[in-house]
Amino acid sequence: RPPEKSPHRRALPPPPSGERGWGMSQGIINLDDGWNNEIKVKAIDRLEAILNSGLDKQQSQLFSPTEYVQTYTTCYNMCTQKSPYNWSQQLYQRHGETIRNYLSGTVLPALRDKHDIFLLKELTARWGNHEIMNKWMQRFFMYLDRYYVKHHSLPSLMDAGLGHFKALIFDEVRRDVANAMIDLINQERDGAVIERGLVKSCVRLFEAMGMGSLEAYAMAFEEPLLTATREYYARRSANWIDGNSTPDYLIKAEAALEAERERVGAYLNSSTEAKLVAVVEEEILEKREGTLLEKEGSGLRVLLTNDKREDLSRIFRLFSKKDEWLLPISSIVREHITGMGNDCINRREARVENAEKEKNEDPEFVRELLALHDKYTLLVNTEFSGNALFQKALKDAFQEFVNRDVGKHRNSDLMSSFCDRILKTGGEKLSDEEVETFLEKTVQLFSYLVDKDLFAEIYRNQLAKRLLNQRSASDDHERLMISKLKQRCGSQFTGKMEGMLNDLAIGEDHQQDFEQHYSAQVAGSKQVDFSVQVLTTGYWPTFPAVDLHLPPEMTRCHQIFSDYYQEKNSKRRLAWVWGLGNTSVRGGWGKKSYDLQVTTLQAVALLAFNAGGEVSPTYTFDALRERLGIPEEILKRVMHSLSCGKHKVIEKEPKSNTIKATDSFRAAPKFQCKMLKVRIPMASLEDSQNTKRVEEDRTVSIEAACVRIMKVGCRRRLVSALMRTMAGSGSLR
Repeated sequence: RPPEKSPHRRALPPPPSGERGWGMSQGIINLDDGWNNEIKVKAIDRLEAILNSGLDKQQSQLFSPTEYVQTYTTCYNMCTQKSPYNWSQQLYQRHGETIRNYLSGTVLPALRDKHDIFLLKELTARWGNHEIMNKWMQRFFMYLDRYYVKHHSLPSLMDAGLGHFKALIFDEVRRDVANAMIDLINQERDGAVIERGLVKSCVRLFEAMGMGSLEAYAMAFEEPLLTATREYYARRSANWIDGNSTPDYLIKAEAALEAERERVGAYLNSSTEAKLVAVVEEEILEKREGTLLEKEGSGLRVLLTNDKREDLSRIFRLFSKKDEWLLPISSIVREHITGMGNDCINRREARVENAEKEKNEDPEFVRELLALHDKYTLLVNTEFSGNALFQKALKDAFQEFVNRDVGKHRNSDLMSSFCDRILKTGGEKLSDEEVETFLEKTVQLFSYLVDKDLFAEIYRNQLAKRLLNQRSASDDHERLMISKLKQRCGSQFTGKMEGMLNDLAIGEDHQQDFEQHYSAQVAGSKQVDFSVQVLTTGYWPTFPAVDLHLPPEMTRCHQIFSDYYQEKNSKRRLAWVWGLGNTSVRGGWGKKSYDLQVTTLQAVALLAFNAGGEVSPTYTFDALRERLGIPEEILKRVMHSLSCGKHKVIEKEPKSNTIKATDSFRAAPKFQCKMLKVRIPMASLEDSQNTKRVEEDRTVSIEAACVRIMKVGCRRRLVSALMRTMAGSGSLR
């Protein structure tokens, strides 16, 4: 029976169908005759001789097709004879004996007197010979592999050959071979040039000895390699830590890890990479982390202080494999950022102590915080790749010092005042892009505040002043800031602010209708320009109500609008807030006139000094208070702004910087100013913040939360009791 098709058929054709073989009689072939006279002499002895004498690299094949077919046919005929002359079992046994005899008699003695690199070279040469011998022996006895081996569930000829080599050669020399390979690898780690191809050939031998698995490679070579690697890098890291700074140590560590990865790719099995790198990282990174981070003169704190970004990035790359390695690093980063923030707080505290009067704005301090946040946000997002641990460290650090208040005014007040400077006219001179950038950065800083509700209260008061005094530089910027706060805290946080802007938008339409009504009412008489802004009480801050006696000019305007509004909105009640009004009063001193930009309260006071004709009347403080009907404390602020400020349009006796009940006032007989339009500011009647109201709002919110929690608890207990009742009555199944 001819052999089936195989990869060797073209070069080594089987005998023709129906023939018993070439050069053989058509009779029965005896076992010894076929083995000794044909197979052993013409194939096996010749193959061993070729292997022992050395292979000729110019020779493409050891046997010609005719020689191979003759030996194959002999084996084929001996295996296909009828019993008792079927020698398949005997040939299978002699195949194994031949390989075992050659390995034990020729190969093993040649290896026993070799050591180190010479052992590796001899072993790889002998392994190459064995692969050739095993291949040809499998070809000669191919018919056994196809039928006898399969039918008797025996190892294939190729596997049997590998098994013999493993049992007789590999198990004998594997420990010495592994040690020799590890010595070469350590030499390469020390900078020597080794024969990588030799090590790679030995690795392939270890892989082949696994017979389809990596068990032999892992147990005989990989485990000793990992142990030796641990010992090697324990020694190296001890030398590095003593003689190098932290950055230099980490440079060497990074180079070592990269070299190990490259080494695996060059001649080790790819499955070794993760294990090998883990051992190296444990020895040179994990066990040395504390010393490296705290090293005097070059530790992590020094790198952060000196802004060594490349070294910081390297630290993160090396230690980012495990979160537990990053924890001490993130802790030091948090402590460093906290220290830098506290330095800013301390500088502000020194300024407050040295200042004569503390103000509710400190743009220098807020800019410092913004610059600090920009710096370390960039550091976390680039050098630390935005890792969650470092994001948390940044957040914790800023929350700690941003909420550390010094002086009379809280940091929330300073941030709100900084926004006020940016958004109002006459404040910071910035482009639209710069304004948007500063607002975004300030909102980021705002997110770290604990008392966000206090910031909202202050910001709402300042927003109201900007809008009502027409000091807002841009409605778009106002809405942009509110939208950023809304994104951070939700719509409930900014609902009142949005309502304030909506009030002004609606008020523009109402004002146009009123102007037409007002013009019709005062037609033919001396007209005073008059406008009113109607505000929704729930949206705007609570302003102090001031009762006063209006002069006739203002009384008429007041009455016209009251009648108009009642006609339009009969079910609404107006409450006039005179402290928020603005007035332009024209005053003449000699031949020169000035337009005085004042509040409504200041205008009422000025007009009182206009009642005496050519000679201005003189009032005592009590007389003026009785005439105007303004409360004493508010009147003091009004008269202080007119008689003690930069522009003294009212003369006070005696001259001083304080207002007393015994003072007397009259219009300044001589007033001069380079500008024709003069703005006379007045101290605000209300505080920029109402801490008491904020605390009240917090109390209400806390009580509401407690009620919700109690309701949930009661509901759960009720459901539980209901379930027990139903179960007890048998209704629940």
